[in-house]
Amino acid sequence: MNLIIDIGNTRVKLAVFKHNSILSRKTVQKNFFIKEIEKIILAQPTITKAIVSSVDNFSKEEEEQLKNLIPCLVLVSKNIQLPFINKYSTPSTLGVDRIALIASAAVQYPKQNVLVIDAGTCITYDFLTTKNEYLGGAISPGLTIRYEALHNLTAKLPLLQPKDTTVLIGNSTETSIHSGIINGIINEIDGVIKQYQSQYADLTVILTGGDTNFLAKRLKSSIFANANFLLEGLNYLLKINID
Repeated sequence: MNLIIDIGNTRVKLAVFKHNSILSRKTVQKNFFIKEIEKIILAQPTITKAIVSSVDNFSKEEEEQLKNLIPCLVLVSKNIQLPFINKYSTPSTLGVDRIALIASAAVQYPKQNVLVIDAGTCITYDFLTTKNEYLGGAISPGLTIRYEALHNLTAKLPLLQPKDTTVLIGNSTETSIHSGIINGIINEIDGVIKQYQSQYADLTVILTGGDTNFLAKRLKSSIFANANFLLEGLNYLLKINID
């Protein structure tokens, strides 16, 4: 069995795979993820391989701790084997999370134009062509960043939490903030999808990331929502780089 470790900007996602199926998944705080992995390995002694994707600092000490727990460890980087052709002009700067997302698209949607939208701390857009070529995409502020920016970069606007609302015309400062941020993100995503559809026929759109459920029901565009898309990509990268 495989252990998938996805270290994000705010939390760590841990998943146990048997072949291509997820047996368990957990999200933990960064300070406790090594201890949580120890518990998982004790509960699942048949785990023999692991892969780590980190968009945050991942120390040598943490790496050594994991190697002591799991001998077969792969760190996602530009040097590992990939299931797609990387056309990014600066491949050394391509985030490991985006590598995993495109790997997942290449495996699950071969010979298709695929736009992967990962709605987390940032919103990333990544595009794979029918020729299995990764061309790049875009990076945009995510939901939480937008709320924090309005508060931190102004003198009087409050820091709010995302709210499940359909308000268009805000009649107070709070409802105006919610309207601006939520409607702004929805219109951004729908607009980007339409731009891609105007250039590429038969576009498959995948929405994933921590804000998937919050955003999916609001989008007008036809999408496939899959919160585990990145984890599935990491599992495949582990298989082709160790098996």
